[in-house]
Amino acid sequence: MTTESKKTDASIEDLVEMTTEIDPELIAICNDLGSQTDEAKAIYMTSRNIARKLVGDETVEDRVKQRCVTSTGDPAVADLMRFVNDPIKAGVEAIKKGAPMLVDINMVKAGITKRGHNCEIICVLDKDEDAELALKYGITRTAAGFLKCKDILEGSIVAIGNAPSAAFAVCRMIEHGIRPAIIVGTPVGFVNAAESKEAVRNMDVPSITCVGTRGGTPMAVACVNELVTIANEDKSIE
Repeated sequence: MTTESKKTDASIEDLVEMTTEIDPELIAICNDLGSQTDEAKAIYMTSRNIARKLVGDETVEDRVKQRCVTSTGDPAVADLMRFVNDPIKAGVEAIKKGAPMLVDINMVKAGITKRGHNCEIICVLDKDEDAELALKYGITRTAAGFLKCKDILEGSIVAIGNAPSAAFAVCRMIEHGIRPAIIVGTPVGFVNAAESKEAVRNMDVPSITCVGTRGGTPMAVACVNELVTIANEDKSIE
Protein backbone atom coordinates (compact mmCIF):
# COMPACT_ATOMS: atom_id res chain seq x y z
CA MET A 1 0.00 0.00 0.00
CA THR A 2 1.47 3.33 -1.04
CA THR A 3 0.82 6.82 0.24
CA GLU A 4 0.84 9.70 -2.21
CA SER A 5 3.08 12.54 -1.16
CA LYS A 6 1.36 15.85 -0.61
CA LYS A 7 2.41 18.71 -2.85
CA THR A 8 2.91 22.18 -1.46
CA ASP A 9 3.30 25.59 -2.99
CA ALA A 10 5.65 26.63 -0.21
CA SER A 11 9.15 27.63 -1.29
CA ILE A 12 12.30 26.55 0.49
CA GLU A 13 12.48 30.08 1.94
CA ASP A 14 9.02 29.61 3.47
CA LEU A 15 10.17 26.46 5.22
CA VAL A 16 13.49 27.70 6.58
CA GLU A 17 13.49 28.46 10.30
CA MET A 18 16.36 29.04 12.73
CA THR A 19 16.21 26.95 15.88
CA THR A 20 18.45 29.12 18.03
CA GLU A 21 19.34 32.76 18.55
CA ILE A 22 22.26 33.85 16.38
CA ASP A 23 24.90 35.60 18.46
CA PRO A 24 27.59 37.15 16.19
CA GLU A 25 30.14 37.13 19.01
CA LEU A 26 29.76 33.38 19.51
CA ILE A 27 29.95 32.74 15.79
CA ALA A 28 33.13 34.78 15.50
CA ILE A 29 34.99 32.73 18.11
CA CYS A 30 33.75 29.28 17.05
CA ASN A 31 36.68 27.00 16.20
CA ASP A 32 34.73 23.80 15.62
CA LEU A 33 35.65 22.48 12.17
CA GLY A 34 32.42 20.57 11.85
CA SER A 35 30.22 23.64 12.33
CA GLN A 36 30.05 25.46 9.00
CA THR A 37 26.86 27.54 9.17
CA ASP A 38 25.95 30.38 11.54
CA GLU A 39 23.21 28.31 13.15
CA ALA A 40 25.50 25.32 13.70
CA LYS A 41 28.22 27.55 15.17
CA ALA A 42 25.76 29.25 17.52
CA ILE A 43 24.40 25.91 18.75
CA TYR A 44 27.87 24.49 19.23
CA MET A 45 29.23 27.49 21.13
CA THR A 46 26.18 27.80 23.37
CA SER A 47 26.47 24.12 24.29
CA ARG A 48 30.22 24.38 24.75
CA ASN A 49 29.96 27.34 27.09
CA ILE A 50 27.52 25.40 29.27
CA ALA A 51 29.90 22.42 29.29
CA ARG A 52 32.83 24.64 30.30
CA LYS A 53 30.94 25.72 33.40
CA LEU A 54 30.00 22.14 34.25
CA VAL A 55 33.38 20.50 33.60
CA GLY A 56 35.97 23.24 34.06
CA ASP A 57 38.38 24.58 31.48
CA GLU A 58 41.90 24.24 32.83
CA THR A 59 43.47 21.46 30.75
CA VAL A 60 43.27 19.93 27.29
CA GLU A 61 41.70 16.90 28.94
CA ASP A 62 38.93 19.21 30.15
CA ARG A 63 38.30 20.17 26.54
CA VAL A 64 37.77 16.56 25.52
CA LYS A 65 35.48 16.07 28.51
CA GLN A 66 33.48 19.16 27.52
CA ARG A 67 32.98 17.79 24.03
CA CYS A 68 31.81 14.45 25.36
CA VAL A 69 29.39 16.16 27.72
CA THR A 70 27.86 18.17 24.87
CA SER A 71 27.67 15.14 22.58
CA THR A 72 25.83 13.04 25.17
CA GLY A 73 23.91 15.73 27.03
CA ASP A 74 25.15 14.09 30.22
CA PRO A 75 27.49 16.01 32.56
CA ALA A 76 28.22 12.82 34.51
CA VAL A 77 30.31 11.32 31.69
CA ALA A 78 33.11 13.79 32.44
CA ASP A 79 33.89 11.96 35.68
CA LEU A 80 33.99 8.60 33.89
CA MET A 81 36.70 9.53 31.40
CA ARG A 82 40.27 8.32 31.72
CA PHE A 83 43.40 9.57 29.94
CA VAL A 84 46.38 7.20 29.94
CA ASN A 85 49.92 7.73 28.61
CA ASP A 86 49.45 11.32 27.40
CA PRO A 87 46.86 10.57 24.71
CA ILE A 88 46.16 14.18 23.72
CA LYS A 89 49.73 14.76 22.60
CA ALA A 90 49.89 11.36 20.90
CA GLY A 91 46.59 11.91 19.10
CA VAL A 92 47.50 15.40 17.91
CA GLU A 93 50.87 14.21 16.59
CA ALA A 94 49.23 11.32 14.75
CA ILE A 95 46.63 13.62 13.17
CA LYS A 96 49.32 16.04 12.02
CA LYS A 97 51.18 13.12 10.41
CA GLY A 98 48.02 12.04 8.57
CA ALA A 99 47.83 8.65 10.28
CA PRO A 100 44.90 6.46 9.23
CA MET A 101 41.86 6.47 11.49
CA LEU A 102 40.50 2.95 12.00
CA VAL A 103 36.94 2.87 13.35
CA ASP A 104 34.64 0.03 14.33
CA ILE A 105 31.38 1.07 12.68
CA ASN A 106 30.20 3.42 9.95
CA MET A 107 28.37 5.65 12.45
CA VAL A 108 31.76 6.59 13.92
CA LYS A 109 33.19 7.17 10.44
CA ALA A 110 30.25 9.39 9.51
CA GLY A 111 30.57 11.47 12.67
CA ILE A 112 34.29 12.28 12.43
CA THR A 113 34.93 15.60 10.75
CA LYS A 114 36.49 15.41 7.28
CA ARG A 115 37.98 18.88 7.63
CA GLY A 116 41.25 19.90 9.25
CA HIS A 117 43.22 16.73 8.60
CA ASN A 118 44.53 14.45 5.87
CA CYS A 119 43.82 11.18 7.66
CA GLU A 120 42.00 8.43 5.80
CA ILE A 121 39.02 7.28 7.84
CA ILE A 122 38.57 3.52 7.45
CA CYS A 123 35.65 1.53 8.80
CA VAL A 124 37.08 -1.90 9.51
CA LEU A 125 33.80 -3.58 8.54
CA ASP A 126 34.65 -2.71 4.95
CA LYS A 127 37.85 -4.76 5.21
CA ASP A 128 35.88 -7.96 5.86
CA GLU A 129 32.87 -6.98 3.79
CA ASP A 130 31.63 -10.53 3.21
CA ALA A 131 32.35 -11.53 6.84
CA GLU A 132 34.69 -14.22 5.55
CA LEU A 133 37.14 -13.96 8.43
CA ALA A 134 34.40 -13.48 11.01
CA LEU A 135 32.58 -16.64 9.86
CA LYS A 136 35.79 -18.65 9.59
CA TYR A 137 36.73 -18.05 13.23
CA GLY A 138 33.28 -17.40 14.70
CA ILE A 139 34.17 -13.91 15.92
CA THR A 140 32.38 -10.59 15.53
CA ARG A 141 32.67 -8.67 12.29
CA THR A 142 34.27 -5.70 14.03
CA ALA A 143 36.95 -7.87 15.62
CA ALA A 144 37.59 -9.53 12.26
CA GLY A 145 37.78 -6.12 10.61
CA PHE A 146 40.51 -4.95 12.95
CA LEU A 147 42.42 -8.20 12.41
CA LYS A 148 42.20 -7.54 8.67
CA CYS A 149 43.77 -4.14 9.33
CA LYS A 150 46.75 -5.50 11.28
CA ASP A 151 49.21 -4.32 8.62
CA ILE A 152 48.09 -0.70 8.94
CA LEU A 153 47.37 -0.66 12.68
CA GLU A 154 50.91 0.43 13.59
CA GLY A 155 50.89 4.17 14.26
CA SER A 156 47.18 4.50 13.49
CA ILE A 157 44.39 6.28 15.35
CA VAL A 158 41.90 3.70 16.61
CA ALA A 159 38.38 4.84 17.51
CA ILE A 160 35.94 2.28 18.90
CA GLY A 161 32.52 3.53 19.95
CA ASN A 162 30.42 0.41 19.89
CA ALA A 163 32.12 -2.98 19.94
CA PRO A 164 33.92 -4.38 23.00
CA SER A 165 35.12 -7.32 20.89
CA ALA A 166 36.95 -4.87 18.62
CA ALA A 167 38.75 -3.36 21.62
CA PHE A 168 39.82 -6.81 22.76
CA ALA A 169 41.08 -7.61 19.25
CA VAL A 170 43.20 -4.46 19.21
CA CYS A 171 44.59 -5.29 22.66
CA ARG A 172 45.51 -8.75 21.40
CA MET A 173 47.44 -7.24 18.49
CA ILE A 174 49.24 -4.85 20.85
CA GLU A 175 50.31 -7.82 22.95
CA HIS A 176 51.88 -9.20 19.76
CA GLY A 177 53.88 -6.05 19.14
CA ILE A 178 51.60 -3.96 16.89
CA ARG A 179 51.26 -0.50 18.40
CA PRO A 180 48.69 2.12 17.34
CA ALA A 181 49.44 5.77 18.08
CA ILE A 182 46.31 6.12 20.24
CA ILE A 183 43.14 4.24 21.11
CA VAL A 184 39.90 6.10 21.69
CA GLY A 185 37.80 3.37 23.28
CA THR A 186 34.24 3.98 24.44
CA PRO A 187 32.41 0.69 23.75
CA VAL A 188 28.95 0.68 25.26
CA GLY A 189 26.77 -2.06 26.74
CA PHE A 190 26.40 -4.69 29.43
CA VAL A 191 28.51 -7.44 27.87
CA ASN A 192 32.28 -6.87 28.04
CA ALA A 193 32.13 -3.10 27.56
CA ALA A 194 33.60 -2.21 30.95
CA GLU A 195 36.11 -5.05 30.74
CA SER A 196 37.30 -4.14 27.26
CA LYS A 197 37.96 -0.53 28.25
CA GLU A 198 39.87 -1.69 31.31
CA ALA A 199 41.96 -3.89 29.02
CA VAL A 200 42.73 -0.88 26.82
CA ARG A 201 43.83 1.15 29.83
CA ASN A 202 46.20 -1.65 30.82
CA MET A 203 47.99 -1.50 27.47
CA ASP A 204 51.23 0.48 27.13
CA VAL A 205 49.57 2.71 24.53
CA PRO A 206 48.05 6.21 24.81
CA SER A 207 44.31 5.92 25.29
CA ILE A 208 41.13 7.81 26.04
CA THR A 209 38.41 5.64 27.56
CA CYS A 210 35.51 5.79 29.97
CA VAL A 211 34.75 3.63 32.98
CA GLY A 212 31.84 1.22 33.14
CA THR A 213 29.07 0.25 30.75
CA ARG A 214 28.39 3.73 29.38
CA GLY A 215 29.95 5.15 26.24
CA GLY A 216 28.98 4.85 22.60
CA THR A 217 29.56 6.39 19.19
CA PRO A 218 28.91 10.02 20.24
CA MET A 219 31.71 9.88 22.80
CA ALA A 220 34.22 8.29 20.43
CA VAL A 221 33.41 10.84 17.74
CA ALA A 222 33.59 13.71 20.22
CA CYS A 223 37.06 12.67 21.38
CA VAL A 224 38.46 12.40 17.85
CA ASN A 225 36.88 15.65 16.68
CA GLU A 226 38.29 17.54 19.64
CA LEU A 227 41.74 16.12 18.90
CA VAL A 228 41.38 17.39 15.33
CA THR A 229 40.39 20.83 16.61
CA ILE A 230 43.37 20.94 18.96
CA ALA A 231 45.69 19.78 16.18
CA ASN A 232 44.63 22.76 14.08
CA GLU A 233 45.53 25.30 16.73
CA ASP A 234 48.85 27.11 16.76
CA LYS A 235 49.81 26.35 20.33
CA SER A 236 51.65 23.10 20.95
CA ILE A 237 50.59 20.43 23.39
CA GLU A 238 53.13 19.98 26.15
